Amino acid sequence: MNKYLSSPIGRLRLLALLEGSSLLFLVFIAVPLKYLWDIPEGSQFIGPIHGALFLLFVMSTLNVAIEQSWKFTQIIWKVLIACIIPFGTFYIDHKILKKIQKEESKV
Repeated sequence: MNKYLSSPIGRLRLLALLEGSSLLFLVFIAVPLKYLWDIPEGSQFIGPIHGALFLLFVMSTLNVAIEQSWKFTQIIWKVLIACIIPFGTFYIDHKILKKIQKEESKV
């Protein structure tokens, strides 16, 4: 857990995992409960949490991008687009954010 909390990139990676996990829970558990068994409480609970995590991820991406002087054409747009594609945060964490954090820890 320390690798996530020790740097801004690590915290962004943690947010990516939380946002992606909340979407998994929403899509595969809460929505089926709501529409198949008429139990809306899961969606009512996790929906706002997922929305808050999504907004926090977007704001954190912009904050880290400014702090790290990321170039829009190289990194920022990819991370922001990935967060609106279902499960894109898992992909972007693996392909971009993990590598940036490794490079950062070498310095």
